[in-house]
Amino acid sequence: MGRRRRKPFESIELILNIESLANDGRGVARHEGKTVFVNGALPGEEVHCEIRKRRSKYDEAVITEVIKASPDRVTPRCSAADVCGGCSLQHMSGDAQIHAKQQILLDSLTHIGKVKPQTILPPLQGPHWNYRRKARLGVRVVPKKGGVLVGFREARSSYIAVLDQCEILDGRFSQLIIPLQELIAELSISRRIPQIEVAAGDDTAVLVFRHLEPLTENDLGLLREFGCAHDLHIMLQPGGPDSIEALYPETQDLLAYRLEDWDVEVRFRPTDFTQVNAGINRLMLTRALELLAPEEGDDVLDLFCGVGNFTLPLARVSSHVTGIEGDAVLVKMARDNAGHNGLNNAAFITADLYDGPLDGTWLHRKWDRILLDPPRSGAIEVISRLPELEPKRIVYVSCNPATLARDAAVLVNEHGYALSAAGVMDMFPHTNHVESIAVFDPPG
Repeated sequence: MGRRRRKPFESIELILNIESLANDGRGVARHEGKTVFVNGALPGEEVHCEIRKRRSKYDEAVITEVIKASPDRVTPRCSAADVCGGCSLQHMSGDAQIHAKQQILLDSLTHIGKVKPQTILPPLQGPHWNYRRKARLGVRVVPKKGGVLVGFREARSSYIAVLDQCEILDGRFSQLIIPLQELIAELSISRRIPQIEVAAGDDTAVLVFRHLEPLTENDLGLLREFGCAHDLHIMLQPGGPDSIEALYPETQDLLAYRLEDWDVEVRFRPTDFTQVNAGINRLMLTRALELLAPEEGDDVLDLFCGVGNFTLPLARVSSHVTGIEGDAVLVKMARDNAGHNGLNNAAFITADLYDGPLDGTWLHRKWDRILLDPPRSGAIEVISRLPELEPKRIVYVSCNPATLARDAAVLVNEHGYALSAAGVMDMFPHTNHVESIAVFDPPG
């Protein structure tokens, strides 16, 4: 018996009223009791849309016409904004975006964590364009779309979006989409370069070319010429992160950014994790240190410290700070950064903060203040141990409201901490990413 053929999908056109905004930036409507996610729609709008995918519990649609527009709707600056996965909210005004993200944070705290902040902090905002200093750009040869494509992937797709420039990338990269496409097309292994990583410090910008086959001498010459012409450093990555090597110039210094308020320079490698938005990072550091409020003589613990973004400024304003990070390479970089800045009151420990049961001497002593900045998965393995350390205050920086809310529930509902304040920071304008900060104070 032959395989049963799947019935071809029949598109359905509907007129819907958009009720709210989903966490991924899509509008949310209901039709015949079923949730419909509408790409590009805003709350309060009436839209004509087409159902493109049907699921058991929800449908997915795209707008064909905005019948009644929201006052928050604006014209996207980028012509690919409706398909590119690099942005999802360019059609929404900047003020509306940050207020929507604030609501996502508050809804997450309420519904997931069953907690409510005593104070809602005013949102932190900065430039909305050309802010992104780090990104991974996909590369693919697609003859049907004109040849080489370089850019972000389409939303909810593995395809590369067709771009001619990028409005959110740092200005040193934003106009390079077409030149990079032309460069890749000239290389002998154009089909074997899957990715270009971009990274920038204050003074230097780098392109890291991932390549799956060896480059010819002619290829290397073309890459050097490109770096020289665009004032960029060029690096090659034939394997994993440890395989990265300099091409142009042959010897390269580390990237770096300065934090003038604390007389600190943070150095990093192109593939190290750093905050992508330099302006918001400085504002975030100021807020985090003000909220943590270390006093003279305080010992501060910085969890998930990375290369020392929070640790180094904390060392300027506290008696002693200890940074903990699971990646030994990042810990070495953090130590080197402390030495580079003449900080002898900062120590660093390599410890896995994800797998329980946690152990280490740092868990068997008291800390006056604790700051943590975990990845999207949150800090559930460590959060329940923090009350044992008897901190006077905990400041939690988060890139995922859902895991922040989950972890907040442990501190507040199980250990009696107060969620004294919470707020959002516009680290990723025009995207659905929500960066937030929360303050917890012990009972009594």
